[in-house]
Amino acid sequence: MRIYKQLVFLFQFITIGLAAAFVILYLYPTLRSAPPAGGPVVEIREAPGAAVRRQAPVFSYADAVDRAAPAVVNVFTAKTIEEQVHPLLRDPLFRRFFGGDGEATRRRKETSLGSGVIISEEGYILTNHHVINMADEIKIGLRDGRTARARLIGADPETDLAVLKIDLPGLKVITLGHSRDLRVGDVVLAIGNPFGVGQAVTSGIVSATGRDMLGINTFENFIQTDAAINPGNSGGALVNARGELIGINSAIFSRSGGSQGIGFAIPIQLARSVMQQIIEHGHVIRGWLGVAIQDLTEELARSFDLPSRQGVIITNIVVDGPADQAGLTRGDTIVRINGQPVTNVRHALTLISQTPPGSTIPVVILRQGKKLEKTVTVMVRPVGDS
Repeated sequence: MRIYKQLVFLFQFITIGLAAAFVILYLYPTLRSAPPAGGPVVEIREAPGAAVRRQAPVFSYADAVDRAAPAVVNVFTAKTIEEQVHPLLRDPLFRRFFGGDGEATRRRKETSLGSGVIISEEGYILTNHHVINMADEIKIGLRDGRTARARLIGADPETDLAVLKIDLPGLKVITLGHSRDLRVGDVVLAIGNPFGVGQAVTSGIVSATGRDMLGINTFENFIQTDAAINPGNSGGALVNARGELIGINSAIFSRSGGSQGIGFAIPIQLARSVMQQIIEHGHVIRGWLGVAIQDLTEELARSFDLPSRQGVIITNIVVDGPADQAGLTRGDTIVRINGQPVTNVRHALTLISQTPPGSTIPVVILRQGKKLEKTVTVMVRPVGDS
């Protein structure tokens, strides 16, 4: 009987301990893991996984706007432009009657306007590269009326993203969502400063995901939306119905210059990866094989006597580049990279760029009907190369 009472007591003690531990971990989730050591630490807010969450019908998105809009900023840029003066203006006789200094060039200041999103309390801001490209001055305007000069941390023209930083206290930070969980038909809101009229919000739905081969950026994986995106919205936020950032507004398809219901945003999963590399290294580090490739058409597949259209064909190769050193040549068809089947050019570029420079990977090719495997040592990708 005494042993029985001791066992009951022990069981109750263990049960209470487990319950207490569960409550503590639930209330303080940060105790579960420690942050990684090394490199700059940027604290961001991220929404919980949305695998099972679904949007419920609502009659107003004001709560979502209240959460997201304070973190969306105006980006004002200025740059000095040098223009060639008409030769007639340099003629001494002309200047005698009409004046002028006879200079061959004339300088003027050009200003432009875009948007950005505050990602962390440290003052990091995500925007588009084309918004700040070649700017001599960058100024940020917050929704609460404060302004600050921004410095450029780094930019990635191949995804049209840039990271800025301002030094102000009490910054409002947006919560990052999960663009990979988006479905066609989900409600989205575009927040920015269209035409410089002030911050504005437009609504729409996700029209498509994974848009590529548009010729806008080197690396494309756009979210397409019919939410109105106009000049000045570039770099602004595309948020879901909960006010979580799921994309950076980047481009529109338009014949008039205004919104025609076809807008494109860079998914936050891609933007976050680029941002982290820029903050850590000052630029994005990608793998590179030194080849120009194109998709296989039916005509190309027939002319090269290929069994299918799977893979990409090498149209050009950099002399002494990684592929050249490994024995690849023009006309080879790449069908597998590092064990992964290649479906198209975008897929191949993604597989190559995500491979750490310095690593060695197998590349399977078809050459004159024979399957060959080459070992390639990946190098750092120069900006603008394939």
